[in-house]
Amino acid sequence: MSDANTRSTDSGIPIKPVYDATDLPGTVTGKPGQFPFTRGIQPDMYRGKLWTMRQYAGFSTAEESNKRYHYLLSQGVSGLSVAFDLPTQIGYDSDHPLSEGEVGKTGVAIDSIGDMALLFKGIKLEEVSTSMTINATGYILLAFYTALAKQQGADLSKINGTIQNDILKEYAARGTYIYPPKPSMRIITDIFEWCSHELPKWNTISISGYHIREAGSTAVQEIAFTLSNGKAYVQAALQKGLDINVLGKRLSFFFNAHNNLFEEVAKFRAARTLWAGIMKELGATDPKAMMLRFHTQTGGSTLTAQQAHNNITRVTLQSLAAVLGGTQSLHTNGYDEALSLPTEEAARIALRTQQIVAYESGVTDTADPLAGSYFIEALTHEVETAARQLMDKIDAMGGSVTAIEEGFIQDEIARSAYEYQQQIERNEKIIVGVNKFQQEEVNKIPIFRVDDSIRQVQSDRLTRLRQERDQKRCNQLLAQLTEKAGSGENIMPVVLAAVENKCTLGEISDTLRAVFGEYK
Repeated sequence: MSDANTRSTDSGIPIKPVYDATDLPGTVTGKPGQFPFTRGIQPDMYRGKLWTMRQYAGFSTAEESNKRYHYLLSQGVSGLSVAFDLPTQIGYDSDHPLSEGEVGKTGVAIDSIGDMALLFKGIKLEEVSTSMTINATGYILLAFYTALAKQQGADLSKINGTIQNDILKEYAARGTYIYPPKPSMRIITDIFEWCSHELPKWNTISISGYHIREAGSTAVQEIAFTLSNGKAYVQAALQKGLDINVLGKRLSFFFNAHNNLFEEVAKFRAARTLWAGIMKELGATDPKAMMLRFHTQTGGSTLTAQQAHNNITRVTLQSLAAVLGGTQSLHTNGYDEALSLPTEEAARIALRTQQIVAYESGVTDTADPLAGSYFIEALTHEVETAARQLMDKIDAMGGSVTAIEEGFIQDEIARSAYEYQQQIERNEKIIVGVNKFQQEEVNKIPIFRVDDSIRQVQSDRLTRLRQERDQKRCNQLLAQLTEKAGSGENIMPVVLAAVENKCTLGEISDTLRAVFGEYK
């Protein structure tokens, strides 16, 4: 057991009982909007513009998810965030044998351009910012979205949104990969290159620490591993001949927010500092290409099934951490998400939490309001130093791809997850309602359930699609995709043509499986 007087953050950084001026790490760094952007990327932060309020949603069929999107837009969300079901994430159509039991469960089922049209029915893509949490099949979903925008007559230069498209963290933490790392990286750089010409406002990747943290990493590991992955993506793009000053402005990050308020704020400030330095070292000269822009989601793994209403308070703390840390976009989890997908009521309370922080708390009135705090400045420096040491270790191994191939990052996350669970079991880490302040309870919280009949609905739709389309043209386009994947040419133009001609997500994924193989 540790000494009761000894305190540390969740990353194991020791915390002193009191901080004073002697703890400040030299001078407090710069002003908001100035390199290295420790204090934020905008001079006036939220006085100029509030963060984008998103609610991550997607379930069942495209029609059902579309109803939720219209509801959220009516309640004041300023951006949509799409969750896809597991078959969509790993490249199987809903009628594939491996899709059974999973269609529409963790998100919405999208098999074709027809499903994408239903998903956004009544929503003009030119007028909404859309974030899509999709990785291995991200290139296909981006093609669906682009094809739909063209059908709507949209100006593609105005289409605004983000595709997660971060495959390295899938190998390290989450598992929804298809192809081996090297061809996966090639697909990502194809997307970078294609979007630079066709979708200039699209954020081509959201480099995700969220799932690394959900898998059990510490806050320090979250930013170290995420920024190392980001560095690998930029290096791959530079090898392809892309301009770092153009690419850098289209990169975004995706972080988690947990309950340790001050460590989380320090983490966000340290991440901006570190990324600005990385981009400068890699050759960026435009300050906007050195800015770390990020979306935050409150911590799913912190939500408890016990005394679930306590999660509203946890989400509030995490929202404050994200805003005090300078996020550009935020999703707040529903209090019932340890039990099921969020109900409409839980999603509304989660959105209202953001709105109360934005309009009632006063934390948006000045940029980086915790700057100059002895504790925050010292802790920001400590997190930055610890993360830099871990990143140096990854660089010495040859970078993120090698560190993942050798299992280093996976082992580090697993060790941290085990140590955290041990602390809970030893009552060194208190989780209210779980290992302290428990009570007997009968769950009266309504559970959101997705009907298993959805798979049949999607399968019938696929049957009709295949009967109505020009099969010969589909075969030609899939053959062209095989050829371009093998030759090294950019695959995005032919993928877009394929989806426009009603090729399915599973067919396109399988075509590349035949060329690249599958990662085991």
